[in-house]
Amino acid sequence: MKRNSIKTYLLVSLSVLGLASCTDLEIEETDSFISEGFQGLVDPNSSLDALYGQTYGQLGDQANTFALHEVTSDAFLIPTRGADWGDNGRWRKLHQHEWGLEETDIITPFQQWTSAQLLASRILDSRSNADAATTASAHFLRAYAMWLTLDFYGQVPFRDTALPDSELPTVLTGGDAVTFILADLDAAIAGTPSFAPGDVDNLRLASKSAARFLKARVLLNKHIYENQLSGGGGSASSADMAEVISLVDAIAAEGFALETMDYFEIFRSTPDTETIWWAQAGVGNRIFNGLHYNSTGLGGGGWNGFSTLAEYYDMFEGDANANEYDTDRNPISGQERRRGGVPKNGIPFTGVDGTSDEGGFENGSNVGEGFLLGQQYALDGTPLTDRQGTPLEFSREFVDGNGAVSLINNSERTGIRVMKYNPRFDGGFQNNQVIFRYADAHLMKAEAMMRSGGDPTAMVNELRTLRGATPLGSVSEADLLEERGRELYAEQTRRFDMIRFGQYLRDWELKGTGQAGNTTRLLFPIPLPQLLANPNLVQNAGY
Repeated sequence: MKRNSIKTYLLVSLSVLGLASCTDLEIEETDSFISEGFQGLVDPNSSLDALYGQTYGQLGDQANTFALHEVTSDAFLIPTRGADWGDNGRWRKLHQHEWGLEETDIITPFQQWTSAQLLASRILDSRSNADAATTASAHFLRAYAMWLTLDFYGQVPFRDTALPDSELPTVLTGGDAVTFILADLDAAIAGTPSFAPGDVDNLRLASKSAARFLKARVLLNKHIYENQLSGGGGSASSADMAEVISLVDAIAAEGFALETMDYFEIFRSTPDTETIWWAQAGVGNRIFNGLHYNSTGLGGGGWNGFSTLAEYYDMFEGDANANEYDTDRNPISGQERRRGGVPKNGIPFTGVDGTSDEGGFENGSNVGEGFLLGQQYALDGTPLTDRQGTPLEFSREFVDGNGAVSLINNSERTGIRVMKYNPRFDGGFQNNQVIFRYADAHLMKAEAMMRSGGDPTAMVNELRTLRGATPLGSVSEADLLEERGRELYAEQTRRFDMIRFGQYLRDWELKGTGQAGNTTRLLFPIPLPQLLANPNLVQNAGY
């Protein structure tokens, strides 16, 4: 029975207040709460700007949403190095699949994305009198917020802003949630403008191509969402896969295409043919969280945390134990272009846009691209050392002082580092983070073809050829998941990709003992304050 009386609401509120005195649980204004007497927004355009800002900020963070997408997968882990990155086991528990009910990286995204959804609903409330363009953008941003909530938690609390404030939010799950999200996206497709590839200023905004991209992503995962609360399973429908293909074709008809320029150029704040939607958020987190303290003088140096697993690195072509560039930044370890390389010196300064002079070199240009392994070098070619004077050689292994595989007591040098954005440009602080990209859409189409009985090999090889990788003779599901991993690393896709391909519960290096195969980990727990505030929510199985 739906419980929505004022009496129940007050009892829940009092229970929460009692808990607050003995725990750190805290209730924020999210979908479970709304200000008394809402009668519409005075300035919906300003509220839309605030909603964009909120969304960008959440996507630019290294914690919370990014951590749930990437650190809970095989793509990233953050070992404790001495006292650094301990954080009460925060990062380790995510990678090991040993999170509990009060992890900040699980509680915060629920609050953030349900808050974003509520603000979008307020903009869409007829009493706010938003114009058509504002309304269409709000539909897109609400769909995005609700999709992330569904993907992470399997339940989406939704408040109808026209109902009395005493009415508790309903909870959408499975097919109902997907239907709601798709309806928002259809409204966004109908009402948002079209922006051409390379329209750098406008591609940060909602558009027809961005809405089509998100709709394709939702449809590709639809059978997963429909069965989330019953332990997963199901298979993609041919009708949904046909629509994914149609949506990607419509994006291509807008002019978006695989980029022929160098792979890492796509991640600069300059025009390209691939970027469909970017967040106006700094990329500093993506650069400095993996660099050693001595890697560069920019930004005060790196933070020496985020790394990838050797098994993830080994998906790429090239020498398993080296990833080097020559002095002209050409690969010399047999690596495909997406794996990048480590240069042996910086680039002489010639005034290239976005670069700055540091002693005759482009500042930050000694830092490599892609995956950083082995000896690292200063701008003038001097081999770098760590803070103890040991050669700064990033290793494949995560080991403690006794040489045992471990996530604690690591040295400053363990782990391969990931560098998709380069500090060479704009001092590492460009305010342009790619969120939706045509290569992803291209691979979604290839997958939809495969799930409809077609052969994705030609499409996958088209991409691989552009990236300097050897064409494949055939493409299996495992191959397609690996290709997505190679193309889209650090782009906040890894968790739901692994779930869709049935690989998220497999064992990997340093996953917790007994966690392989644990279906509880397919969803994150509903934060306790939200359960107390809204009895329509039900804790996910296993928590």
